[in-house]
Amino acid sequence: MNTPIKVDVWSDIACPWCFIGKRKFEAGAAEFGGDVEVEYHSFELAPDTPVDFDGSEYDYLATRGFPADKVGPMLERVTGIAESVGLHYDYDILQHTNTVLGHQLIHYAKARGRQLEMKERLLSAYFEQGRHVGRIEELADLAAELGFDRDDVMRSLSSNEYLQDVRADQALAVEYGIQGVPFFVIDGKYGVSGAQDAATFANVLSQVRDEKESVS
Repeated sequence: MNTPIKVDVWSDIACPWCFIGKRKFEAGAAEFGGDVEVEYHSFELAPDTPVDFDGSEYDYLATRGFPADKVGPMLERVTGIAESVGLHYDYDILQHTNTVLGHQLIHYAKARGRQLEMKERLLSAYFEQGRHVGRIEELADLAAELGFDRDDVMRSLSSNEYLQDVRADQALAVEYGIQGVPFFVIDGKYGVSGAQDAATFANVLSQVRDEKESVS
């Protein structure tokens, strides 16, 4: 099979399972061993979140109805699962924020052939480094670290250049019936929801390859 298997992923920057799912998918794709083309799509879990939330992640989850005595153990569990795939979450320094500008920056990078780099950078900045990924200036700094033109990033984000692309991704998610992320659409017909084990992704990719080869 000469053509890569296309994988479309709906994901949010502020979603802990999305970063974990990214790592598990990458492991599954490596186990599969074939050619895979990945494209990320925007999904906002909480579009009403302010850019500058006044409080910690513990405070934020409390505003979302999580019992105070459950938040600590829940975050510890997520942090442990993240560690198991090589990620180092730090909820003590995490700055909760609105992610719509971050999604626009990912589209900016996509238009320049570097979407995957930017997606990885923003997830790591948010969950591991305590960077603010909701303000234009800080996003421009992160983009500049990857070699992008900081002033041009400022221009793009200030003008909401890629906001329509973010909204188009979200509309397609509604059309597909996607209500939670991460959500993986493989070869346009198989949906995998959540941060599944690497073997699950490897099996679906292998199934798609076998199907394609049987009709070629």
